[in-house]
Amino acid sequence: MSTTSPAVPPNRTTWTDARLLVDLEPVVAREIDRHLGVFREWMPHEYVPWSQGLDFDGPLGGQPWDPAQSSLTEVGRTAMVVNLLTEDNLPSYHREIATLFGRDGAWGTWVHRWTAEEARHSMVMRDYLLTTRAVDPAALETARMTHMSGGFESDHRHSALRSIAYVAFQELATRISHRNTGRECGDAAGEQMLARIAADENLHMIFYRNLLAAAIEAAPDQGMRAVADVVTGFRMPGHGMPGFERAAATIALGGVYDLRIHHDDVLRPVLRHLKVLTLGGLGPDGQRAQTEIGDYLDALDAQARKFEERRAAIKARRAARQR
Repeated sequence: MSTTSPAVPPNRTTWTDARLLVDLEPVVAREIDRHLGVFREWMPHEYVPWSQGLDFDGPLGGQPWDPAQSSLTEVGRTAMVVNLLTEDNLPSYHREIATLFGRDGAWGTWVHRWTAEEARHSMVMRDYLLTTRAVDPAALETARMTHMSGGFESDHRHSALRSIAYVAFQELATRISHRNTGRECGDAAGEQMLARIAADENLHMIFYRNLLAAAIEAAPDQGMRAVADVVTGFRMPGHGMPGFERAAATIALGGVYDLRIHHDDVLRPVLRHLKVLTLGGLGPDGQRAQTEIGDYLDALDAQARKFEERRAAIKARRAARQR
């Protein structure tokens, strides 16, 4: 989906957050109209197989949870829990963007609309996991309490421009994580549910990507520096949850989200759409940032190749032990 030229002054060399919010507000308003025009309404309750539900043990005297009750693959279950716990921190995400972008005008309209749409994701995922008995409900709730009690602070909370750049990549990463989890999970209802969530995340990515395109067109050097800072220091928002590193390793070994996917399916598509590596007319600062991005992509590609080799060796050893 192409972007339109921003109604903002070009080549601003020093863009404060306050000025950026004012200058980009017409773009935000236009993007909201576009988003609402293509958004397809859906109801979370329609994606949960309620007929599979049973009471759990506790006050209702139901059946205790047992791992054998789940049909999900180990990788699918791990990825879905990570995705859900990430979505659970929505109150902290809302606080971050409401503080940065404000709650008035077009920015405020988007902040609240995005929050309302995102709330559906944790809602439907939790209902699905508990109804299908895919996870230990007590362990899931304990993890939610721990993760949310820690809160969330964005790495880019002091810069509106870097925050816009971050979510342009992060929303795509989240979309791909949900979609690949659905394909891996081994359950048709779970795959359908996660595909629906991924469609939302794709629209959110387009919204932020178009804002970032407008920002780069208006202030190329500053925009390029923001992209370089985000790309080279990127972390998923769930990085602080309990057991994240171990879960991330399981997810990577399972092919749901790894360095190759991050390089090929997240960074490269957004950078290509924005013409980041081919943009001309940059000043010295912009050129340095552009070079940093290119060098980082080369290094990440090399890391991805090494990881793929290690994963292949691990799978070969596991297969040999099972013979």
